[in-house]
Amino acid sequence: MLKIVSAESARETLLRRLPLDETPVSPRVQARLRETFGEPIAPDEAVRRILRDVRLRGDAALLAWTQHLDGVALAPNQLAVEDTEIAAAYDRVDAEVVGALERAAERIRAFHARPVAQSWMMTELGGVVGQVIRPLARVGVYVPAGSAPLPSSLLMTALVARAAGVPEVVVCSPPQRDTGRPHPLVLVAADIAEVDTVYAVGGAQAIGAMAYGTETVPRVDKICGPGNLFVALAKKQVFGICGIDALSGPTETVIVADESATPAWVAADLLAQAEHSGGTALLITPSRSLAEAVAAEVELQTRLLPEPNRADVLDSLMHRSGAVITQSLEEAVALADEFAPEHLCLSVRDPWAWVNHIHNAGGVFVGEHSYEVLGDYVAGPSHVMPTGGTARFASPLNVLDFLHVVNVVALDENTAHQLAPVAIRLAEAEGLHAHARAAQLRLT
Repeated sequence: MLKIVSAESARETLLRRLPLDETPVSPRVQARLRETFGEPIAPDEAVRRILRDVRLRGDAALLAWTQHLDGVALAPNQLAVEDTEIAAAYDRVDAEVVGALERAAERIRAFHARPVAQSWMMTELGGVVGQVIRPLARVGVYVPAGSAPLPSSLLMTALVARAAGVPEVVVCSPPQRDTGRPHPLVLVAADIAEVDTVYAVGGAQAIGAMAYGTETVPRVDKICGPGNLFVALAKKQVFGICGIDALSGPTETVIVADESATPAWVAADLLAQAEHSGGTALLITPSRSLAEAVAAEVELQTRLLPEPNRADVLDSLMHRSGAVITQSLEEAVALADEFAPEHLCLSVRDPWAWVNHIHNAGGVFVGEHSYEVLGDYVAGPSHVMPTGGTARFASPLNVLDFLHVVNVVALDENTAHQLAPVAIRLAEAEGLHAHARAAQLRLT
């Protein structure tokens, strides 16, 4: 069930990533697009039409698309979730789950509370120059609720924004068909994260609402949070109107392991990743015996999964996962680093000896007790991390994502007089004569 291949045969396939716009669309989704738009249509064009409608018609478009795509008819005053509804959601969530969310929130707050950037000024260049660090004014968090609600993603985004000092955080999450409200887990998580407002709207239309603003949903400075292909395409199309955290693709894990690793644990970690729809789970190891033992465990443990989860796992194992055999542990680490995965797990005898060899990963999980599932929920760092090889240049969601820098220039007269000839000469060299005159006037 778990394919075992050599590094040489896997290398080209392993390092190739599909652009977001070329992500395969299932026949079921293609049929739904034809039904919705009355013609065959590409996902990016469908998203473009939805966004344009939201931009032009505001709340009316949100209500229409929510009924058409989610099968939920809402009145305009039902887009925003009332505080009383959020309070009532606690009655529909197990008390132990509430406690787990609160414990996770404590660790996420504590991790992101450490200061990472401060305003500064200097006088050594004449007068005063420096930078002022400001939090964004309003952030929007998207929380999907497709196959399952993701309250953990809400905590991992909203709490980071709060730690940065963002004064207003809003959430958009799809309404359930039976209640017309977001899932109670999402509402409870929003309350724990001290979100200002939750809106019962999902999909590309929710991204458009937060980007453009409607009569009910306010325009935000930045949108963060995961979602399906249509949400990702919508975030791509509104970038520039507002900021986005990233264009997140399917989740992925690479486990680098040697013969000291526990096969049952490695298999369990691979299956936990493969359980995500579209997920990639890779074992890279110099030990064929370990790979074979892990493959046997994967087959055994897969049988124990409930049917819906097993289907996603089998799809991942068949199309996007496997075990890669290298000549050495050094080659295994180098190949994992070149792959630049979202999660890189070091299940090796001396994991700290290899940490400095890793340059490209969303997160490094050091040793078998630092397994990825803990990072998904409660370790502390945000689990929103770069995918699709973007860890080569992108970072996990952090406080810096919700801050922006304002340059301050306050030169004294003497310094300005000394710098003017430099500015004049550069402006003239660029053919910008009005620029040069603005400086020349100060000298005369």
